[in-house]
Amino acid sequence: MSTVCMQALEPAFAQAAAGWAERLQLRMDGDAEFALQVGRQGLQFVELGRGAAGPVRVDFVDGVVAHRRLFGGGNGQMIARAVGIQPGVRPLLVDATAGLGRDAFVLARLGCAVTLIERQPLIAALLEDGLQRALADPEVGPIVAQMRLLCGNAIDLLGAWDGEPPQVIYLDPMFPPRDKSALVKKEMRLFRPLAGSDDDAPALLAAALTLATHRVVVKRPRKAPVIAGEPPGYALEGKSSRFDIYPKKSLKAKG
Repeated sequence: MSTVCMQALEPAFAQAAAGWAERLQLRMDGDAEFALQVGRQGLQFVELGRGAAGPVRVDFVDGVVAHRRLFGGGNGQMIARAVGIQPGVRPLLVDATAGLGRDAFVLARLGCAVTLIERQPLIAALLEDGLQRALADPEVGPIVAQMRLLCGNAIDLLGAWDGEPPQVIYLDPMFPPRDKSALVKKEMRLFRPLAGSDDDAPALLAAALTLATHRVVVKRPRKAPVIAGEPPGYALEGKSSRFDIYPKKSLKAKG
């Protein structure tokens, strides 16, 4: 695994940095390829050295996520149709490959309660920090209040699920980036050494199909093959991505 150290960006954040270092078993400062840093803007992850990429942080209030919140297209978005959002239907969801939480946030913004699962502890820490900061925002706080984060292996967590089973499980396994934007390339460069490729995607799909009561949705690059295992029932296809849908039961409005 690539080497990562913990850094405080200002002396005032030294205690917070020490807490994260202990929790994530990181050493403070020193030689490393990457750093998890804490400062006025919360946690961020950076590559160190000449030509470094970064920083990357989770921000649900401003930036890319804010633009998508304000101008993303509402219930007409392909992701909304893929998970079964319709008048009177807001399925109980699990995003089992949460990453930086952008898709989960969109679904929470549309009214769904979403449990996020992220197995890479550093990415989960960024996500936890972003959720905590967003709670203080009067507009975004009620949205992220519908998002619950679990850190761990999704296959294990789905297999030992305790409580009401999700109606829909959403998967977006890590594959080569779908577009060539600077943001996507930077994030992939930073996180692939940590997270690797999701070689266990077939096992994750099988676990999701066992637990979900109504459907499983898998986001894929548009031209990528389907995940090995049970074939999807149908797909929704966009310009760069598609959603493979594994239906089990119809989602219907309560009433």
